[in-house]
Amino acid sequence: MFCGCATEWGAAPNHQTCPVCLGLPGTLPVINRIAVEYALTVALALDCRIARPFIFERKNYYYPDLPKNYQISQKRTPLGYDGHFDLLLDGRTVRVGIPDVHLEEDAGRLLHPESDARGSLVDFNRAGMPLLEIVSAPDLTSLDEVAAYMETLQQLLRYLGVSEARMERGQLRFEANISLREPGAPLGKRVEIKNLNSHRAVLRSLEYEIERQAKVLRAGKPVAQETRLWNEEREVSGAMRSKEEAHDYRYFPEPDLAPIAVDDALLTQLRARIPELPTARRKRFIEAHGLPAYDAGILTADRALADYFEAALAAHSEPKAVSNWVINDVSRYLNDRGETAAAASVTPARLGELLGLVARGEVTTTVAKRVLQQMFETGRGAADIVQAEGLGTVQDASALQDALEKVLAANADAVEKVRAGNEAPLKFLVGQVMRETRGTADVQAVLCVIRERLGV
Repeated sequence: MFCGCATEWGAAPNHQTCPVCLGLPGTLPVINRIAVEYALTVALALDCRIARPFIFERKNYYYPDLPKNYQISQKRTPLGYDGHFDLLLDGRTVRVGIPDVHLEEDAGRLLHPESDARGSLVDFNRAGMPLLEIVSAPDLTSLDEVAAYMETLQQLLRYLGVSEARMERGQLRFEANISLREPGAPLGKRVEIKNLNSHRAVLRSLEYEIERQAKVLRAGKPVAQETRLWNEEREVSGAMRSKEEAHDYRYFPEPDLAPIAVDDALLTQLRARIPELPTARRKRFIEAHGLPAYDAGILTADRALADYFEAALAAHSEPKAVSNWVINDVSRYLNDRGETAAAASVTPARLGELLGLVARGEVTTTVAKRVLQQMFETGRGAADIVQAEGLGTVQDASALQDALEKVLAANADAVEKVRAGNEAPLKFLVGQVMRETRGTADVQAVLCVIRERLGV
């Protein structure tokens, strides 16, 4: 945040450090402009008001992973404030207030290997990295809402291009706060839970805390305002420390950094970079394209996949058909090949070409799925593959006769049952003819030919 150190994930411990982020005497911080612009972009996307100017402050506390014994952060003038965030959940909109979006530097990382006789170890690679803290209002009232909040916020950060937001790499962290109350009563004491490294851990810790705090209150005892650590293996929380208030950190303005003045021109430029966000896009896919909520949710979960869908839709204007192929077939090949939708071997236009062949009856759906596989493997177009390999749909009755006679001869029992009035084996016979023709036969044509041949 205040130096030029690399931020690559997976580097050897203490190999991405310098005198500035290690807090050595005589060093001075220099603000990372890009980090500030990213932070402002997030704040604008959350409909926050922007503090003008805003300042950085020193948050003073001692912990072994904090090299300077203070953290450069923001308290009195967070760069973004008074915003909100809308979630779509079960057909309703849940609005979550965002009272505070502030930028700070991260601390290092403590490791506690049981097998190491030296005790705890510290890795300062993460110390000084830009850390954007988004504080939500106490508006989430169920685990379903919490899950939707985490998923939608993660999508938002990825749509904005400010972070990959991968929790397993520490690029996104959630710290849950929870309090219980009787209906209509004021909020109870707030408990913060740390050491949450996955969506599941957040939900499990809240589930545990609801039960724990309820037992305390039912026993007529007060809930202590504290910070607790989540034990992933045992799935329990344990007291870490009493919850601090702001004055405990002795905030004061950072003397080495001037106030940051943000002009209208920069805010206009940053607003122009914000794309259509996932919640709005999901709603549009449902209303404008008539997609089921399930389809819209999967497509808009990833910005590149949503872009791919809309580009394919421009080439083949049947939203549900395009959605089915993108979700079920294209996505599978992308995952298998380790490709992204933004750099897919099969372009949206070429997928649209293939779906056009299916819609016009020039190839069957079964053949189209095989063609798509070859398109990914070879880079060739759908029409080229169909023509070169003779995969066009066979509808001519005479062209089906050889395959049909072979199937009827090999399945005399099924033939007799159909002639006796039992139509159940018809589907089986159709399938066998389709197999003989490598899926190129038109199903309805095959059925008509079989009925005519057997006189049913």
